[in-house]
Amino acid sequence: MTEIPEHLLKRSRERRSAIGGGDGDDASGSAPAKVAPVATAAAASSAPARVDARPPVVVPVLPPDPAYVRTSKERKKIPFWAMLPLSILPVWVFMYVRSVQDQSVAVAGPRATGEEAYGSCAGCHGGAGQGGSGRALNGGEVLETFPAIEDQMRWIAFATDKYKAAGIEIYGNPDREGGARATGSFGVMPGWQPELTDAEILAVVCYVRYDLSEADPADDAYADEYAEWCAPDAPKFTELEEGATFADPGFANVGATPKAGRADPFPPEGGA
Repeated sequence: MTEIPEHLLKRSRERRSAIGGGDGDDASGSAPAKVAPVATAAAASSAPARVDARPPVVVPVLPPDPAYVRTSKERKKIPFWAMLPLSILPVWVFMYVRSVQDQSVAVAGPRATGEEAYGSCAGCHGGAGQGGSGRALNGGEVLETFPAIEDQMRWIAFATDKYKAAGIEIYGNPDREGGARATGSFGVMPGWQPELTDAEILAVVCYVRYDLSEADPADDAYADEYAEWCAPDAPKFTELEEGATFADPGFANVGATPKAGRADPFPPEGGA
């Protein structure tokens, strides 16, 4: 029998120990090293690939733009320098429109004062004289009732209670179309003297006649009245502002007490 050399047996045992199949003995008597399994990579490589369940993204194919859209896209845009003029264009248009519209003329004197004082009357007669709990004053109504401006001033100064106390059953024009105005027939009109000064009462009357009721100062029927009582430099208004009252001789047609009205204006310097 052939004897195997010891160095070959030692090499064989080392080889078996390396692959885990040895008997655990070697020349040095040390325990064989444990070898970890190496099948992980192979197993991973043999695992089935993961399938993504999301559907593929489909990009729609849009039809070509119509000719008018292509033209719009190709049109030159507004240049930067033109943006400022265009931004102020609405302001220019507004100013132009305002310049060609009829502008109300600011009126000084009793009419301007009367417009402010009329706020005391607006609650009953309406802001534009359209009426309410009090009678309408616009549309010529007040001119029909008071052809004489002095009758209107007197009615505002003394009104329902003092007219009734004086036994005056009709105020203003007794021949008014549609019938005379009976005292107290449309509620109670409060007397405004002394709540308003006589100058303020005249101012309210001028505002009502020439602004709300639209009497024409150039009309022959009102020209003299306007010049004397309601013009910016009207002498009667100036006298009242300087301290005169309806009780003074120069205002005899108004007077200090209620009295019946007339169908025609009073003469400039006369009595009733």
